[in-house]
Amino acid sequence: MALRSHVAFFRWALPAVVLASEPNPPRWPDSVAVFGPETPAEEIVTATSNAFATNGGDMENGQFSSQRYAFLFMPGTYDVDVPVGYYTQVVGLGYRPTDVVFNSSKGVYCEEANFQMEIGALDTFWRSAENFQTNADYGWNGNTSGMLWAASQASPLRSVVVTRNLSLAEYVRNRGEGYSSGGFVANMVVGDTLHFGSQQQFITRSSTFNKVQDGSWNVVFVGTQGVPYSNCGAGSGERPYTVVDKTPVVAEKPYITVQNGSWGITVPKLKFNSSGAVLTPDADTVPFEDVYVARADVDTSSSINAKLDENLHVVFAPGIFYLDEPIHVRNPGTVLLGLGLATLVSSNGSVVIRVHDVPGVRVAGILLQAGPASTTLLEWGETRWEGDASNPGMLHDVFARVGGPKFPFEQQVQIMLRINNGNVIGDNIWLWRADHYDGGETVDEEWPCDNALVVDGDDVTLYGLAAEHTLQDIVQWNGERGSTYFFQAEFPYDVTQAYGDNGYVGYRVGSHVLEHEAFGVGVYHFFRDHPVAVQSGISVPPHLESSVVSPLSVYLNGQGTVEHVINDKGNGTQAGASWGAVISWYCPTQGVGSDVVV
Repeated sequence: MALRSHVAFFRWALPAVVLASEPNPPRWPDSVAVFGPETPAEEIVTATSNAFATNGGDMENGQFSSQRYAFLFMPGTYDVDVPVGYYTQVVGLGYRPTDVVFNSSKGVYCEEANFQMEIGALDTFWRSAENFQTNADYGWNGNTSGMLWAASQASPLRSVVVTRNLSLAEYVRNRGEGYSSGGFVANMVVGDTLHFGSQQQFITRSSTFNKVQDGSWNVVFVGTQGVPYSNCGAGSGERPYTVVDKTPVVAEKPYITVQNGSWGITVPKLKFNSSGAVLTPDADTVPFEDVYVARADVDTSSSINAKLDENLHVVFAPGIFYLDEPIHVRNPGTVLLGLGLATLVSSNGSVVIRVHDVPGVRVAGILLQAGPASTTLLEWGETRWEGDASNPGMLHDVFARVGGPKFPFEQQVQIMLRINNGNVIGDNIWLWRADHYDGGETVDEEWPCDNALVVDGDDVTLYGLAAEHTLQDIVQWNGERGSTYFFQAEFPYDVTQAYGDNGYVGYRVGSHVLEHEAFGVGVYHFFRDHPVAVQSGISVPPHLESSVVSPLSVYLNGQGTVEHVINDKGNGTQAGASWGAVISWYCPTQGVGSDVVV
């Protein structure tokens, strides 16, 4: 086949036997729509509008829908507006973002899922867009023309070139910007201004901006060009920005490309100490002859594992997969790639994905959901194997939840994500014990989950970690030389004072750990049902306190108190004299700051 000179098509250590090839082009189920520049605009609008009618619109329509969608755009130019709702992914199929261009007024966009200002985008979850250019010029929020992406957790933007402005919050009907609780972008270019607006917290990684504005409590820039200087806390016109000049080590998320009629998964290579977006990646491409497309209406754990044992990579088409045994990843360099927020459910309490002690595995674009009495949803590594620094394992856009959709069974899990191996990189992770579900609010410790994340491996790096509402420590980190760039957590709403008496925290580094660093670590609380007092949001060995940069505690609402930000340092947070969030940053070089936001 004819190939572009800068792309290498390869197979990962194929066994000696000759295996039957998978089809190329792949055979997609109806949950995937592929468009080309020759596709009539009416056809694209009908398909995307129908999906949005099911999984989008006001009042969180579709939040716990069973429908999943992926819209794939061949290289070319498009003059269509594409709204993005729940469980919807819009993807350009070019090698570079600039190979797929949207010239329409709104382009690809996400409005907040609730037009009440106090809710806004707070529940605008589970969607994504990647690998295209938008020339959108629509006047969102008054006179700000460009792209709108008013979303919160589990709603990443990746490898998008925005030629004008990018707005991350939406103005609501003459009342102000709706609340928003994001978010993550990576490998982005914004030609004019990135407006954070009401975003309470956010991380940008490996991006290039002309200018940035706003942001409320905790904004972390890693390897991002065109950003202001670091400032711990807010006040006197300063924004709470944490700036890390270089991204220490990362590879961009694998993505699907079509080149000269051949489909492949393009797998970007590692970058070290990098800064700014890279629009033409150094990458290898796996042809779809070596990729199995799994379908929720056809495949089981056994059939998927059989394909993995044949040394194939797996793309999970949009859908909900009920799995009765773990997906086993035993071969080095395997890619598991989900489309359209493909959802993998533990139907009988087993682990959903188990990565064995092998290097170079990539798991991306997948939503994991607990089943009855699960132990772990994703277990990375069988032992504390040190891993391979030159070929680390990576998780991109991996999300997990306990609760949410109540059917078909009551959900519980001990640990959502456990990382046993060393040299693993996480790149946008949200681990959520549901505070609400399709039957109302979570009460009385429903959907039990002990921990969101336990890290036992050494040299684990996480970019963009959000974890919420678990019933013990939200994060436990036991490995050496760990690094977290941006953390956001909320304590559970529905616990009693026993939670505080047990000494649970949002982010705990083990007392034996010698080296650890973290940047922009925020722990929030809304003890809705009982007046809970917690000693501290963050616990680390005393010698590591200075290695936690710009930590903060936030009182959101409710009856409780967090006495300190980190260990016994930093002001407590509780209800203020007037309604609004109360924030305390611990800034030892600037004094301890606290603020009230109304």
